[in-house]
Amino acid sequence: MRGLTTRYELLRPHSLVEALAMRAAEGPALKPFAGGTDLMVSLEAGTLKDRRFLDLSRLAELRQVSLDGDQLVIGAMVTYTQLARHPLVIRNFPNIVQAAVLTGARAIQNRGTLGGNIANASPAADTPPALLTYDAEIELGSVRGRRRLPYCEFHTGYKQTLMGPDEIITAIVISTARQGTLRHGYVKVGTRSAQAISKVVFSASGSFDGGVCHSVRLAFGSVAPKVLRAQAAEDLLLGKVWTVDLVNEAVLTIAATLSPIDDIRSSAAYRLGVSSNVAARVLSQWARQGANSVGLD
Repeated sequence: MRGLTTRYELLRPHSLVEALAMRAAEGPALKPFAGGTDLMVSLEAGTLKDRRFLDLSRLAELRQVSLDGDQLVIGAMVTYTQLARHPLVIRNFPNIVQAAVLTGARAIQNRGTLGGNIANASPAADTPPALLTYDAEIELGSVRGRRRLPYCEFHTGYKQTLMGPDEIITAIVISTARQGTLRHGYVKVGTRSAQAISKVVFSASGSFDGGVCHSVRLAFGSVAPKVLRAQAAEDLLLGKVWTVDLVNEAVLTIAATLSPIDDIRSSAAYRLGVSSNVAARVLSQWARQGANSVGLD
């Protein structure tokens, strides 16, 4: 059953200040509308429950990518296409580029936004694992001002976030400061090689200094009610020279601590096996390359 557009109202503010005032006045009754790629699916199916929407897609303040000192500030309405092509993102955060390129088809990439992907709070989204591995922060705006919180704290459960009823996501902020030799790896597993909702997403980033692992972040998507980090495996790898045996131990730790979900797209057993395999592939490659060379998966 298709939804009728005459049942819905779309408010289009002319500025971020106006948008925040509208959001403050109506709260949850006025749902923020970013790229609309997920909302349109619900509309077509006739299952879209919200009736009034706040269109943020044309606000110039939210569509910029800029460098503020050693922090990259990505406006919430920046599209996947912009992310994949922007030199600052390409230079500093290749996992985000990979996630953007692998999200949907070209039409989705042109319309869908990073902020919308985050606010939608789907555990199967492609960009959140990459954001986790880069220690991103979320900037939330309201008429009360702006606040930032670590992205790792933003999702509290399935389709649940810490965003207040009067707030909208205004930006994603990521530090570009790094030490030592950098490594990045991103793998998406789906039914098809294109336009597929993920069954497993794995993102990894790390740095090595003098052969020793200086930092490491391992994140998974589509395996739990929210995106998550494999912190026990990170703790095992941190501060050590990587060997094949150490990586194998880390992969076993991932398998022991990960508790994947069963859903319509895949089984828990399949997700557990694939999660272990993709982590082993990326981390083993890093170990083989040696800590003094740059490796991009």
